[in-house]
Amino acid sequence: MRKIEVKKCFYCTNPDVVIDYKDVTNLRRFVSSYMKIAPRRRSGLCAMHQRKVANAIKRARQAGLMAYTSK
Repeated sequence: MRKIEVKKCFYCTNPDVVIDYKDVTNLRRFVSSYMKIAPRRRSGLCAMHQRKVANAIKRARQAGLMAYTSK
């Protein structure tokens, strides 16, 4: 049997990093190549931070900082 490695939440392990819609470089790691928001099982975020990241991505899209889809 294989042991499944549980991912640690990026924001819980790095408390000095703040979720901000203007920080597109950090938000890019939580979207797929098709610009879809990654689910928790892939991103490894906890529930609270997953909600905050999803809202930040949506705000960045509305502000024009991130694309809705890839080309």
